[in-house]
Amino acid sequence: MKRRTALVGSLAALAAPIPARAQAAVDLQLVLAVDVSRSIDEVEAELQRRGYIEALTNQRVIDAILSGEHKRIALCYTEWAGTHYQVVVIDWTVIDSAVAARRFAEKLSEAPRTSQSWTAVGAALAFAAQRFETSGFESKRRVIDVSGDGRTNDGPPAELVRDRLVPQGIVINGLPVMMNRTNFGRPPDTGLDKYYEENVIGGPGSFMIAAASFDDFGRAVRSKLIREISGVTTLRATPA
Repeated sequence: MKRRTALVGSLAALAAPIPARAQAAVDLQLVLAVDVSRSIDEVEAELQRRGYIEALTNQRVIDAILSGEHKRIALCYTEWAGTHYQVVVIDWTVIDSAVAARRFAEKLSEAPRTSQSWTAVGAALAFAAQRFETSGFESKRRVIDVSGDGRTNDGPPAELVRDRLVPQGIVINGLPVMMNRTNFGRPPDTGLDKYYEENVIGGPGSFMIAAASFDDFGRAVRSKLIREISGVTTLRATPA
């Protein structure tokens, strides 16, 4: 039986305006929200983590960062599973050079990994959005980049949270991983990309890039980071 765990006060808080204060300017505030639910095995978790590490140090990603007006972005890396597990792995960090990107990637490679129950996409979006409130930065663009291999089965519906965030100027992009194997006895979810397109992504220029599998994750996240950092918005969805 699917659970619907209430997030007391969190959705109401999302509607509140962020107080104005002096902040450092960057071209983009980007929250990477990464699924660590138990449907992802150890090998897949390693491929996922390595995909982010390699993408963040890719020269094309660095070039995209340095091509902006301020030549820097602010990055926050979070992991999520059910409503009970929403954590910041690496808090807001300025990436303004290959050296800074490498340091972030090294820190990520050293961070412990975990596996938790349930899949709460809506809670992940709510948690990611709250990171912007205390980031200490200002930017023309605030983006949540959420990746995962399943649909919401815990907490608020993803589309409900998305529809509260988009009016605040937050853009949500998606990276669904198309599982090609059974998931706890259930058949592969061949419509996960459609679910992300209809229920998860939102905001001006929002898009998704699907990974055909975790073996394809590195390619997908690299392409996605280049596109969202550079602000390219010509297409809404890109197939795997």
